[in-house]
Amino acid sequence: MSRRDWKTLKALQQSPKAKLRYETEWSLDEEELLERSMALCMLSPHSARVLDNIISPVQRRTSNTNSLSAQEIGDDDSLKPVSLDSRTDFSDLVIEKPPESHQPSLMKVQTSINLHSERLAEVEGSIYLYREAERIKMQNQLQKRLEMCVQYEKNFADQAAEQLKRFEEMMELKQRQERDRLQEQLEAGSKEALGQQEKLKEEHRTRAKLLNRKLREAELQRYQEQERIRQEEGRERKRRLCDLQQEVLQLVQQIEMDYKHQETLRVDLSTYSQRGNQICGILSSVVRSSESGFPTQEDVNIGERFLQEMQALVSAMQQTVSAAEERRKAEEVADREKQKELEKQQQTKAQAPTPAPAQTQKQSQKEGLQVKASPCIMKRYQQLQSLLEQTLNDIAPFQDSKDSKVKAVRVELQKAVYIPVSQISTESASKMKETFEKLNNLLMGKRVSSCGSTVISVSQHPQALNFVYYKLAEKFVKQGEQEIASHHEAAFPLAAVASGIWEHHPQVGELFLAHLYKKCPYAVPFYPAHKKGTPIEEYRRILGYEVEDSQVESQDNFLKRMSGMIRLYAAVIQIRWQYGLKQESHPHGLNYAWQWLAQLLNLEPLADVTSTLLYDFLEVCGNAMMLTYQDQFVKLLLLIQEEYLPRIEMISTSEQMGSVARLKLFLENSRKKREIPLPKGYLNQSFWRS
Repeated sequence: MSRRDWKTLKALQQSPKAKLRYETEWSLDEEELLERSMALCMLSPHSARVLDNIISPVQRRTSNTNSLSAQEIGDDDSLKPVSLDSRTDFSDLVIEKPPESHQPSLMKVQTSINLHSERLAEVEGSIYLYREAERIKMQNQLQKRLEMCVQYEKNFADQAAEQLKRFEEMMELKQRQERDRLQEQLEAGSKEALGQQEKLKEEHRTRAKLLNRKLREAELQRYQEQERIRQEEGRERKRRLCDLQQEVLQLVQQIEMDYKHQETLRVDLSTYSQRGNQICGILSSVVRSSESGFPTQEDVNIGERFLQEMQALVSAMQQTVSAAEERRKAEEVADREKQKELEKQQQTKAQAPTPAPAQTQKQSQKEGLQVKASPCIMKRYQQLQSLLEQTLNDIAPFQDSKDSKVKAVRVELQKAVYIPVSQISTESASKMKETFEKLNNLLMGKRVSSCGSTVISVSQHPQALNFVYYKLAEKFVKQGEQEIASHHEAAFPLAAVASGIWEHHPQVGELFLAHLYKKCPYAVPFYPAHKKGTPIEEYRRILGYEVEDSQVESQDNFLKRMSGMIRLYAAVIQIRWQYGLKQESHPHGLNYAWQWLAQLLNLEPLADVTSTLLYDFLEVCGNAMMLTYQDQFVKLLLLIQEEYLPRIEMISTSEQMGSVARLKLFLENSRKKREIPLPKGYLNQSFWRS
């Protein structure tokens, strides 16, 4: 390289263009261009290669001959060839003047270098264009390569996705198969467990049955033992109660024997007799109530108390009789002495009899109530029972006939009576009147239909009319015993029809009373006494109990039936048939209600019976009696509350206090309000217009 060339290079280096940065790959970023324009100008990194390429081979050989100079130049770092690439920065390249000792040889080299700037630029441009073409080619190839890689990657991703999906499906299938297998194993295990459980249950049921059987057998044995003990104790209490009753009866007989001689002893023993009969009746009712089962210890205690009372009563009566006997003897002695004196004084005069005690004195000595009904009431009762027996005897040939025609007539007549009576209700007055006319026409001898198209008349047989009288009265009483006992409001419709039939056909009314008194002697009122030699079952029938196969009905059922018949009787007394004969009086009116109450209050009460029937009678008939008798009836209620009710409470047990409390409350309300409400089922004027 000549000296001029070095100067050129040095001048170029020091020029402003040398400070420009040369970049083969120009960036299009404006900010980066601005930054590079402000940087120092540097030679291109390709300058060294250009310099290397422009040295001629001759000059290289000259350089080799001068090995010492070349070695020295080579040892100098400043002249050492630089390996440049496309990105070498010429700004870092500094050309320095070689040292003085080496200048001759260096100058030789410099003179041999011929720098052709145009050619160098053309070569460098060609190189740049080639490199740029190669770069673009490489970029296109790289872009294709990248697109191919992206496509391969996409294909690989799709394949991987499909394989993953297949893998997941395979795993899901395996899991499902495993789950099914486990489910089958669980079901098999469950079936086996259920089988074992059923087997255990069956064994448990078998053992339970055996245990239950053993328990039932043990319970049955225990119950049988308890029942045996209870029956033994019950039989023992029953024997004890019967012994007590027998002892009481013996004491009553002893009292009756002394009572027969009260006239000779001139002493009133009726109090002892009445109390003895009352105790005997109460004890008999206790024994009767225990016939269906066994008496309780309370019943035995009651019997023992009654026995003690009877013994005290007999002892007191014996003392009274002894005192009366002594007085009688003293009076006889005095009478004899007085008679002797009179005989001496008056020989011609007849001896005057000793006056008997006054009746009022006898009545004032009485402390108790009557046990028997008044003679006039008993006479009427006996007349009605005789009429009933006479009618039954008269219709016996007709009732017991085996003739088919007579039997058919009897059945149709009975239907003609029973069906209309059973249809009596409070539905309407027109239907009640229709029922009454059917019965009235039958009794008047007209032809009526018994059932459907069958027509019947009492003229078809001589005893048919009496038979209808008897059956109709019996049916009225039976309806009271059954229907009214269960439905109290049914008393007034039945009583209205019965009252109308009674007005038109008195024979039916008489037979109605006879049937009523026979089934319910408390409607008289009358408490039948037990007669010596009468079987106990027959005596209970007389009292009104139903006895079937030696089994006596319960006390509750007995009171229910008696209540139904008393309610029917009380309704008949106060109600009249509205379409009847208005000018005539009621065939059995309210005066009989007053008579019934007066007679009942003169009798010693019966436990449970008197309180129940008295309440039923007052509830049904009390309103009519209050309106009719007013203050007198209030006084009668006061008498019942203050004098008669305590007697009922005295003889009632704790189990029988329910009816007593009900009667007591009824009397208190009636006295306070001075009125008694209308009974349930009462037929007012609006009903008769329906």
